[in-house]
Amino acid sequence: MTTPEKCFEQLCQHVRQTNLLTATQALLEWDQQTHLPIQASEFRSQQITFFAGEIYRRQTDPRVGDWLGELAQTPLAEDPHSDTGSTIRELQREYNRKTKLPQALVEELAGLTSRGQTIWVEARQKNDFALFAPTLKQIMGLKKNQAAAWGFDDCPYDALLDEYEPHTRTAEVASVFEALRVDLVPLVAEIADSGIDLPIDILERHYPPAAQRKLALAASRQIGFDFERGRLDTTHHPFCTELGPHDCRINTRFDDSFFSTAFFGTLHEAGHGMYEQGLRSDWYGLPPGKYCSLGIHESQSRLWENLVGRRLSFWQHFYCQTQDFFPQALNDVALTDFYRAINRVEPSLIRVEADEATYNLHIIIRFELEQELINGNLEIDDLPLAWNDRYQQYLGLSPPSDALGVLQDVHWSAGLVGYFPTYTWGTLFASQLVDQATEDLGDLDLLFRLGNFRPLQQWLKENIYQRGMQYSPRELREKVTGKTITHQSFMRQLREKLAPLYGL
Repeated sequence: MTTPEKCFEQLCQHVRQTNLLTATQALLEWDQQTHLPIQASEFRSQQITFFAGEIYRRQTDPRVGDWLGELAQTPLAEDPHSDTGSTIRELQREYNRKTKLPQALVEELAGLTSRGQTIWVEARQKNDFALFAPTLKQIMGLKKNQAAAWGFDDCPYDALLDEYEPHTRTAEVASVFEALRVDLVPLVAEIADSGIDLPIDILERHYPPAAQRKLALAASRQIGFDFERGRLDTTHHPFCTELGPHDCRINTRFDDSFFSTAFFGTLHEAGHGMYEQGLRSDWYGLPPGKYCSLGIHESQSRLWENLVGRRLSFWQHFYCQTQDFFPQALNDVALTDFYRAINRVEPSLIRVEADEATYNLHIIIRFELEQELINGNLEIDDLPLAWNDRYQQYLGLSPPSDALGVLQDVHWSAGLVGYFPTYTWGTLFASQLVDQATEDLGDLDLLFRLGNFRPLQQWLKENIYQRGMQYSPRELREKVTGKTITHQSFMRQLREKLAPLYGL
């Protein structure tokens, strides 16, 4: 007779072996976004389709269901937050979702999105949405099929959102986003009416990419990203991926005439990477060693990008070093003027380059459009016009081209429908985390001025990283901060930062 412990070990061994394939597929996808010759893209899509099918077969192996069934009523499952209990709980959830999807759908979606990302790059380079539209129609059709297979309570988008932010519903997100919008839009208007125009031209001088890379490496290393377990590469759209417990890749892009693109983009991805590097490697591939949700993941990237990286105390430590990297661009620029420039509020077209105040309006636009596409209220051919109309309505801007509008993000070509709202979900939680960290650690600004980021990173490691998936996202947020997610901390911190800059 097999003991519960032996059964559990068989389950874990199977999952660990499956994760070897998952990590290899991720390596192929990373290579596709960074180094793959363009003529190799079709064969690469065949490789990724094959791996997706093999991974699916292992994830839905009837033995997994049998093992989970045997373990459900054993002492190993009694505490749902223990290592064994959370493993059984989360693998059961994953198994239930995976077995609802036909293998043909999984393989078709993997191959299509692999090709779709290559087609998206070409369409963006040629500024032609029509090149991408047929593929996007296919992708959205498959995502609708995926939502139908999973099932949902209120709307199809619930099923897709649940993939990235478990146990969260569209209506809940929409309610929080509406409360945020109601407070955010007047603040942006108040800033526009202040008559104060902060000096953006400082950031638009010549910043050689080689020097940008050196600064990005130095800053990422100092805040805590371990380059003995990771690396930085260049890509079309910034992203982070993990290829193993000691192999985390962060990727950025450089603009020699705009400082913020690479620097803050790299801090963002380093925040993701530090989360991955802080997970428990002895549980790699299993729930105690996996990130809790995309919203929790995005809280880490947004925290280091904005709540640390755009803070005055951060630059009181880093600015002299930054001037050394860019003497021609910055030697005549005072720290106060540089700080004002990186916190300038002005509606813009590109999400990843948006300021801290208007960024979430970009997310709300995408959140609304995704729902309309999935619910059948918006056709793909009408998407560019709908995009432009929403930008005019929310940000007062009309994109002059597809490349600066509907083609700017990689997410839809990769099939990541339901991902976008996690950026703002994470942004709001990041502010709550900083409030709690300040209460627990004391004056963060004093630490940052000294270049000491370790206490904050260690605090996050203990409270977020090391807990993996032991708690649901909602449980983890409430355990760490004692609060449900709201926009109040974010709005208070944002106003406290911007009020002195704009005389509010």
